[in-house]
Amino acid sequence: MNQAVDKSSAGVGERQYHIGIAPGEVSTVALLPGDPFRVPLVAEFLTDVRTVAHKREHMTMTGMYKGRMITATSTGMGCPSTAIAVEELIRVGVTSFIRVGSSAGLQPGVKPGDLLVSEGALRNDGTTAAYAHHGFPAVPDLEIALELGKVARELTAGTETSVHSGINASDDAFYAETPEWIAELNRLGVLNVEMESAALYVVARLRGVRSGMICSTSSNLFDGTSLYSGVEKALKDGWMRSIEAALEVAVRLEL
Repeated sequence: MNQAVDKSSAGVGERQYHIGIAPGEVSTVALLPGDPFRVPLVAEFLTDVRTVAHKREHMTMTGMYKGRMITATSTGMGCPSTAIAVEELIRVGVTSFIRVGSSAGLQPGVKPGDLLVSEGALRNDGTTAAYAHHGFPAVPDLEIALELGKVARELTAGTETSVHSGINASDDAFYAETPEWIAELNRLGVLNVEMESAALYVVARLRGVRSGMICSTSSNLFDGTSLYSGVEKALKDGWMRSIEAALEVAVRLEL
C-alpha cells in the first residue's frame, strides 16, 4: 500500500535539499537578506568568513562577530522561498532569525535609507494561508523587535537617518500593487510593504523559534519617491545600518 510522504519530518538530521546545508555547519542565529548578492554585505562585518553553500537563490556564509558565530542566508524573493529557507535552516539548528531586507514606505516622512522595524505583518500572501487560519497573526518575537528598534536608534543618533516602527504588509505580487491598494494600506496606517516577513513570522511561530525584521527603505510608494530615481546610495547605507543593528541584537540577546 502506498504511503504519502510526511514533509514535516523530511530532511531532519540531513543535508538540506534546497539550501544545501547540513547540521553543524551554521550558527543558532541567521540573518536573512533576500538577495544572495547582499550576503557578502553581512560578511563585511564578520571575521573568519566562509561560504557554506549556494544553491538556487539561497547563499549561505558564516563568520564571527564580537565572539559570536553568525550565519547569513538569502531567502530569495517572496514568501514561498522564504518559508523553504526558514524550514530548512530550523532543521539544521537555527533558532533565531532576523530579516535584513528592502522595503517600500507607505506613510509620510519615510524616506529612502530610513530603517523600518517590523511589529507585525499583514498577511497578503498565499504561503501562510497553507500554514495557518487566515486570522492567525504574523508577528515577530517581541524582545527581538524591541531590541532592534533600540539598537537602530542608537546607531542612527545624530544622523539624517530616521527609524520607524510599525505594522508592515507582505504582498505576493510586486507588479499587482495598484494605486488603490497602496492607498488602502496607507489609510490603515501600514508603515511599509515587502514580500517575505509574513512567512518568516508564521513559520517561526509554528516551529517554536524566534524572528524579527529590520529593513532599509527603498522608496515611498505613497509620495512617489521611487527606487529608480537615484536613491541607491541611501538604500545601501540603510542596508549596512540594518545589518549592524541585527548583528548587535544577536550578540546582546545571545541568540
